[in-house]
Amino acid sequence: MSRPSSAGGGSGGLGGGGGGGAGKAGGGKHGGSAAVAAAAAAAAAAAAGSVPGSGAALSAASLPAAAAANAANSNNLLPGQPSELTALFECPVCFDYVLPPILQCQAGHLVCNQCRQKLSCCPTCRGPLTPSIRNLAMEKVASTLPFPCKYSSAGCALSLHHSEKPEHEEVCEFRPYTCPCPGATCKWHGSLEAVMPHLVHAHKSITTLQGEDIVFLATDINLPGAVDWVMMQSCFNHNFMLVLEKQEKYEGHQQFFAVVLLIGTRKQAENFAYRLELNGNRRRLTWEATPRSIHDGVAAAILNSDCLVFDTSIAHLFADNGNLGINVTISVC
Repeated sequence: MSRPSSAGGGSGGLGGGGGGGAGKAGGGKHGGSAAVAAAAAAAAAAAAGSVPGSGAALSAASLPAAAAANAANSNNLLPGQPSELTALFECPVCFDYVLPPILQCQAGHLVCNQCRQKLSCCPTCRGPLTPSIRNLAMEKVASTLPFPCKYSSAGCALSLHHSEKPEHEEVCEFRPYTCPCPGATCKWHGSLEAVMPHLVHAHKSITTLQGEDIVFLATDINLPGAVDWVMMQSCFNHNFMLVLEKQEKYEGHQQFFAVVLLIGTRKQAENFAYRLELNGNRRRLTWEATPRSIHDGVAAAILNSDCLVFDTSIAHLFADNGNLGINVTISVC
């Protein structure tokens, strides 16, 4: 259940945006015979060093006929043609790269493991995908090549060893942004520049307050179940999202979690600090931290308790008729 918040003072509509970008993963088409020949030479050399009896072997059908015909002329192509070689690892279904462990059909065609799980036959020759045949030679070739990040088309210039790609792509600044609003109801995703326009059109109930020092007022905090309150704060030419969530992180124990997110990148977030303060009845509770980028999201902050955390009894100490005011101050580091 999601609820907008209100506060005293002037407010404005959602607006603004950050820099950066994201896009769909992509890659080039399959390379020509020269690149095929280069891969053939590398694969043949790798196969020669394979350990017998490993349960996987490279058959003559594992490499295209053009590769075998041109392998003798490929020695000078292997070192200088990494982009054409990596193109040979393109999945014919999703156009991402086929990375180890590499499985082939009986005719030698490759498909990535994610797509393979959804297919009943080879997308290239329509032959059976079972039994699974491991291509150790191509795995060894893959281990010698740098593969571009899947978000290269969005601006990421990194090329990495295949074992480093998944971890990098999880945190890549160029990956698409998801809707920063808490909850799982909104499935939107897009570039950083498109986040604020999305919030303006799809989440019109969210209030925006101007200035670096505002009051975030969460109303009806005694509502049962999981509830969240959201507000935007605009200052220093950036937009910040203020989120208060009430949930049971531990069974039978309801807690409140308050955090500030920057509509921007992690690097931009490092330039700011925020302070949350509950103040009233001669009591004060304060939390200071660096805002999180919306790339990290609210869930990660709550999971790690990297936010202002207090239980319902503390909330009642500072609440006034079921409404809780939180002073929010944004500053530049």
